[in-house]
Formats: sequence, structure tokens, C-alpha cells
Amino acid sequence: MTDHAVRRPPTLRFGGDYNPEQWDEATWREDVDLMRRAGVDLVTVGVFSWATLEPRPGERDFGWLDTVLDLLHDHGIGVDLATPTASPPPWLGRLHPATLPVDASGTVLHWGSRNQFCPSAQEYRDAALSITGDLARRYGRHPAVQLWHVGNELGQSCWCERTAVRFRSWLAARHGDLDGLNAAWGTAFWSQRYGRWEEVVPPRTAPYLHNPAHLLDFQRFCSDTLLELYRAERDVLREHSDAPVTTNLMGFSPVVDGRAVGAEVDVVANDHYVDPADPRSHVFAALTHDLVRSLGGGAPWLLMEQATGAVNWRPHNPPKPAGRLLTDSLQAVARGADAVCFFQWRASRAGSEQFHSAMLPHAGPDTARHREVRELGALLGRLDAVAGTPVPARAALVHDWSSWWASRGPARPTDRLRVEEQLLAHYEPLFARGVTTDVIGPDDPLEPYRLVVVPALHLLEPAPARRLAEWVRAGGTLLVGPGTGLVDRDGAVEPGRFPVRLRDLLGASGEEHHPLVEPSPCTGELGEFLVADYAERVRSDGAEVLAAHAGGDLDGVPVVTRHAVGAGRAWYCSALLPPAALDGVLARCLAETGLAGELDGVPAGVEVVRRGPALFVLNHTGGPVSVDLGATARRDLVGGQTLAGRTVLAPRAGAVLVEEST
Repeated sequence: MTDHAVRRPPTLRFGGDYNPEQWDEATWREDVDLMRRAGVDLVTVGVFSWATLEPRPGERDFGWLDTVLDLLHDHGIGVDLATPTASPPPWLGRLHPATLPVDASGTVLHWGSRNQFCPSAQEYRDAALSITGDLARRYGRHPAVQLWHVGNELGQSCWCERTAVRFRSWLAARHGDLDGLNAAWGTAFWSQRYGRWEEVVPPRTAPYLHNPAHLLDFQRFCSDTLLELYRAERDVLREHSDAPVTTNLMGFSPVVDGRAVGAEVDVVANDHYVDPADPRSHVFAALTHDLVRSLGGGAPWLLMEQATGAVNWRPHNPPKPAGRLLTDSLQAVARGADAVCFFQWRASRAGSEQFHSAMLPHAGPDTARHREVRELGALLGRLDAVAGTPVPARAALVHDWSSWWASRGPARPTDRLRVEEQLLAHYEPLFARGVTTDVIGPDDPLEPYRLVVVPALHLLEPAPARRLAEWVRAGGTLLVGPGTGLVDRDGAVEPGRFPVRLRDLLGASGEEHHPLVEPSPCTGELGEFLVADYAERVRSDGAEVLAAHAGGDLDGVPVVTRHAVGAGRAWYCSALLPPAALDGVLARCLAETGLAGELDGVPAGVEVVRRGPALFVLNHTGGPVSVDLGATARRDLVGGQTLAGRTVLAPRAGAVLVEEST
């Protein structure tokens, strides 16, 4: 992240959302003093302050914000200044009801919460750009402002008539004319052919199943519309400020194409809230961090929001156990974050998030939670050696938002073949072995990687398929999972044996989807295991069969194949493998590529990641673990000791190891 106010070497930034409009000025002064004691040096201000900044149409109240920014700057705290456009004031909806969003059933959604806007409403766009422009003109050169933050967690959709008008324009640009649209959507089915553009509407509530191509294009349109709003605000900010501009993503959110957003921001930022009740949540967090880093091409990114303890929005909200605040934050830094921030600084007394944890709890600074916050602030100050450094990865998973959207349409062979679950299932064996992995798009370069995993790429276009084939021939190892390569860019089934565009590469092909009523026993070189939920009826077209179904309707049908192509190999898993079997497949893929983690024999629940000069070793378990750190003596930036060989890590604790000369 570029610090435009003070040009200095990269440092790890620490802080969180700050909402001073909820408090009086005396509290502001207490806050900045406590922030400095905690090591906070970056706060996000103004995310939900539109009604305070513009209490009536065209009226501006910037006095309180002037005071807050000056106060923060005087105490050495930088500001990520947000445009407040995620939550318009009530007067906008009252005076301009066309700005209110409409859901798929035609119900108007009113103010009283947040996100109460239609992204296609011109009155909303005008008001949003007006307040953004005034903020930029007033604070574009303020020394406290080191970063701009557009909106919040892009994700609003609308099905109103104004949206319909913009959707038609988007479709015309994509498909050319109605003939092109009808061909792409296959509207000969169910008498859906459109004769006039006015007949084309968003996929509103209908008597039965929607056309999946219609749903796919509407999801693309909604994502593009939100990105258009981001660009409009960003461009206004850039007219008056040279501070970098970002917005906060939500990792694997299906609402907006994170890869498209990542190409438009100056620095990628993300919100991630682990579930303390989920024993695999640290693995999913690592996968999400690797995704976010990859969205920025490997550049450092910002953890914009996480929780210090409990959230408020799950049905049951256990707090993080002692130590987890620290290990969660170190995990983000290990995987490329140059800022560790939280929602929020001071817990809110009123409103929907009053029971959400904060850096400063309701019970005040003399609390275990705030002591953990201070401990983290002090620790981050000792880790500046890793700021700005890369996270090397020689393995990659392929994930694409359009493909994900296409796979979520109605009337599929099964609802148990879920992209996000497949990503995690294929990632976990790599994580367990300490093999750092990027999460790339189908159009990204493959040359940096020895192993590429395609867990479930439902939609596969010709160019990425050709690049995969060329990369394998040149020596790469590819693993393809079930449900891959089934449809084209418009969501229409590719005719022929699937995956049509990869069958020559895989040396195997399928003819029928086979959701399972009962588990199917399988056997072969990978041992014996049971496949549940989903399989495909495939045949080998030259590939080596490493496991096959043994009994039942699929008796003898391959389930895992490997095909030598040029200097490389292409693996194909045509079923949802159980964890142990998938682990075995990935272990053999890694052996073929020579990829391995930094340490040998790492116990379950321990994460090992190299970033720049530092080796992060994190114990995510609730008990002590013994880890062999190798023969080289290295200094631990967490505890200050020099460590080597067999070392015991305390529960939910970690070490950050560097060479003594670092």
C-alpha cells in the first residue's frame, strides 16, 4: 500500500473501522489515546456516515470530520477514508423512491437497514458521486488520508424496471441483437423466444425454473454494474487525490466477480470472518487469503475486516478462544497481508451490531480481549521485515466467477457438487503439507506453476483449455475434478463426451452424470474407498486407470485416471472422492512435481508458510504441538528466542522465524 502522506519503507499496518459519529468529542480523544497505546496506525472512517455528512439534500456537515481527521493525524494515525455510499440516508429513499431496490418478487425494500439502493437508479448515482466529489475536494490532500475506501462490501442487486433498461443495454452490447440473444440463451426451449427488447426483463419470480443462461447473464450484469459504480467513484477521487483507492471484497462471495474488482483497485482489500465453531475454518481462511493475494497478482493486500472475538450475525456466536486473534492475524500476514484490521475499534452501544466484538469492548480496556489487541499491535511492530515481500507459490487452483455462477443454476444433476466445497477439499491436502498455493483465473499465466488443480470448472472456454494442454505438454502436472468443462460461455451444454475441451488431454471422457443413492466402493492403486453423492460414467481413452468402481451399476468404470502428455501428466477424478483418497491423489501429484513444504513431518493443525525472509509456523490447535524446525538456528520474532530442532508450540500460538542476520 502506498502511503501518500509519509513516504516511508513498507510497514505492517494495524487498526480497524472507526465510527466516531456514534460518539461525542470527549470519547474521540480517549479513543486516539488508546489507539496509540495499542499500536493502531490506520483506521477506516466514514463508511456509514452519509446521513451525518449530508443530513438534508445538498447540505454538508464536515465540521466533525475535520476535527476527527486532524485529531487522528496529530496522533500519528493514518486514515482510510471511505465514501459513505453503501447506505444512503432515509431522505434519499423518501424523496426519490425509484432509488429503492426491488427484489425478484417485486417487493420494494425500504430504508431502516443498509444497502437500500438500486445500483441502476440515476438519482442514487448522482447523489453518490456528489457526496464523493465533495469529500475528495475537501480531504484529497489532507495529510491523514492515506487510502480511499469506496462503498462497502459490494453486493447489492435489484430487479426493478430501471435495472431492466440497463440490463437490456448490457445484453445488446454482449450479444449484438435479439437474434444473438435468442441463440445464446437457447430461447427456442419453452417458447421463450424474444421478439422485442422490452420483453427481456431481469429473472424475476416465475412459476417454475428460470433459463440458466438468463440467470448467468444477469449475475454477470449485476457484477459489472457494481464494478461500474466503483470505477465512477474511484475516478472522482483520483481527480483530487493521489492516495490509492480500494474497496473491501468478501473473499469467495458469489455476488461480485472478485477478479474483475482486483484488476481495478490500487490495492486489494478483503473482509474475512472465521467461524470459531468450525474446526476447518483456519484452512478456509488460508484458502481465502491465497485467493485475495492472487487477485492482486501476488502483491501485498489488506485484511480490512475481521473479528477480535464473536460476530453478531450467525445464529450462534461463540467468541474466538484465547490466542486465536493472534494466530488468525499472523496467518493473514504470512499469506501476504500488509495490514491487519478489524471491525471495529469501539463496540457500538446501539444498532444491529451492538453485540459484535471490537478492539475496544463494551467492558473497556481492562479486558482480556483488549490486552490481546495490544499484544498483537506490539508484535506487528516487530514484523516489518516481511512487509512488502512476496509469498512464493508453485502450485495453483483455478477458480472463475462466471463458471461458479453457471454451476449454481437450477436443475443440475445434483446440488451436492458445490464449487466452494470442492476448492476447499482440493486445497486442504496442499495446506497440510505446507505447499503454498495461488488461486488463479482460467486466463492467468500457468508458467510459474508445477502443479495446477482444476477442482470444478463447470464453464470452460476454448482458450484456457488450449493453454492447459500446452502447459501439460511442456511438463506440468494437472489435476481435474468432477463437473469440469460441461458448458460453454453462455451456459449451454457442450455436445459430445465430457469434458469436451479436455478429453484428449485427459485421455478419458464421460457420457453420463451419475448422482449416487448409495456409496460406491472403489479400488485400485490408491487403495479401497467409498465414493458418495456424485460420480460420472467415464471411460479411458488411453489414460492409465488408477482406481475404478467395484460393484453396482458403475462396476469397472474408472474413477481416477492419469494420462501422460508430452513431458507432463493430466489426472482426472470423475467423482467426489472422500478426503483420504483425494489426499492420496494429491500426494502423488506432488511427488511427480517435486513440490514439498518447508518442513517435514508437520503435525495436523500446524500451518507452515514462507513469506519473504520469514518462515511462519502457526499452531491452530487447542493443545501444544511438537514441530521439528530443522537444524538451522533462526530467531523467532514472536518470542525473541533462537529456535532450532524439535520445538513445542503452545496452543494457538506461532513462531515467525528469520535468519539471525535479518
